[in-house]
Amino acid sequence: MAKRIVAVLGDFYHKREWSERALEAAVEPLEDIKIEYKSREELVESLDTNPDAVILFAENRINPEDEQVNTWMDDDAAEAIQSYVQNGGGWLAWHSGLASYDHIKGYTDMLHGFFKFHPQQHQQVTYTVKQPTDLIKDTEQFTFLDEHYFVECDEDNTNVFLTTESVDGASIGGWEHDFGKGHVISFVPAHLEEGLMDPAVQEMLMKAIKRVSE
Repeated sequence: MAKRIVAVLGDFYHKREWSERALEAAVEPLEDIKIEYKSREELVESLDTNPDAVILFAENRINPEDEQVNTWMDDDAAEAIQSYVQNGGGWLAWHSGLASYDHIKGYTDMLHGFFKFHPQQHQQVTYTVKQPTDLIKDTEQFTFLDEHYFVECDEDNTNVFLTTESVDGASIGGWEHDFGKGHVISFVPAHLEEGLMDPAVQEMLMKAIKRVSE
């Protein structure tokens, strides 16, 4: 039976077509994967259908440049997401799926981390595998132009597998852990199409999707 994955991709600052192209390319080698694309507003309701995994590549702010900024996730939505994962669902917080959720404690407690900021200018960001992981092989380091995400991460309660470094400093680029009966992966790269299609990113994305949907 095919694995069903709900994917919520794109927001004001992140082109859906780039992330969708990257996701489709990443799952192409996998057998029996069915992607169901949903909007942020449809995500919580879609959990009632018990998908095998959810991929979130969209920040919390709906209209970030307006004077009155609206968000889609609230504490009730975070509680529903927590319950879904605790009962065996998989969750991949991919790039902007970490952003602007810092005040939603139920969500960030599940992730054991959140996006803090990125410098205004894109820089060459080097991603380095911190410890042996089966999420990527034969590549210890890769570099491309990217938003350099700086994150908060509860390293004592997760497994950090990727670190980041640029002229602006160093941070964490990927981590994973079990949450109840489910599994959570947080994955920072990438913002631009070049980074999203980078072979190392594609390999990690493919293996992360396979893991959270098991």
